[in-house]
Amino acid sequence: MKHFINLKDIPAKDLRKIVADAKKRKNLRKKLSTLEVDKGAPLKGKLLIQMFEKSSLRTRLSFYLAIKQLGGGTLTLRSNELHLGQGGESIADTAKILSTYGDGFMLRTDNDKKVENFRDHLSIPVINGLSPSSHPTQVLSDVFTVEEIKKKPISNLNISWIGDSNNVLNSLIAASVKFSFKLSIGCPKKFEPGKKVRDWVRKNNKKIFIYNDAKKAVSDADVVFSDKVISLNDKVNKKKKIEQFKKFKIDKKLMNHAKKNCIFLHCLPRGSEVSEEVFLGKKSHVWLQALNRVHVQKSILLYCFGKLR
Repeated sequence: MKHFINLKDIPAKDLRKIVADAKKRKNLRKKLSTLEVDKGAPLKGKLLIQMFEKSSLRTRLSFYLAIKQLGGGTLTLRSNELHLGQGGESIADTAKILSTYGDGFMLRTDNDKKVENFRDHLSIPVINGLSPSSHPTQVLSDVFTVEEIKKKPISNLNISWIGDSNNVLNSLIAASVKFSFKLSIGCPKKFEPGKKVRDWVRKNNKKIFIYNDAKKAVSDADVVFSDKVISLNDKVNKKKKIEQFKKFKIDKKLMNHAKKNCIFLHCLPRGSEVSEEVFLGKKSHVWLQALNRVHVQKSILLYCFGKLR
């Protein structure tokens, strides 16, 4: 049984195998409609239970379609609808019930410890659909998207991140180590990646490049990534934070400092961190990026269920 919680904990060869499988599966679906099942229905009879403690659009839709296209089914729960949400049942007991009824569990949570607690008590695979420190399914799908568009391994590309140091960036940093690509990060000094993340990179004999100048961060970039500066549950002075990121707005002028054929990606939802011109422009591939989550999550499910070919 394999979990999918943090890219840091998954062997690079397994991550590469997931991406390769997703590429094959996407190619095989070109003539199939949305709910048609993949040939062989590899997860026929399997039930994925999903629990959302945070709002979700892309993760919810993509996992629903992923398990359906593999021949399985899904059931979505909200923690406040369970005894768990009322503090009346322990995670251990809830995990026992989930393991009895389902074959896999996907959790989107505002508590990293909760993912670990479920992992320790479940006898079925757990997938991290997002937690405060990690968004592994998003970033692995992003690696897939970059390679699909650029038609070359991401290890041969220069990747730039402009924005806050959040869970998506943490996973992108982990991906930079696992896939060996150059990652340049542009953000205000106050919002640089934490010591724990940087120490892990050094421990793995890798390096990330941090700049407090957006132009330097995108210089020679093949891909510019970003995310919303103000996240849904950000407990900060929002006006002040937006002002602090004023010089890090991704507009056409900033993109001109990157390579001519540089592309723009954003995990969504968007905010004021990117101009309309860039977001809806020719360099932007955000809609393909969102759609590709279905294909990669199918391969993640197969990995967790021990069915990855």
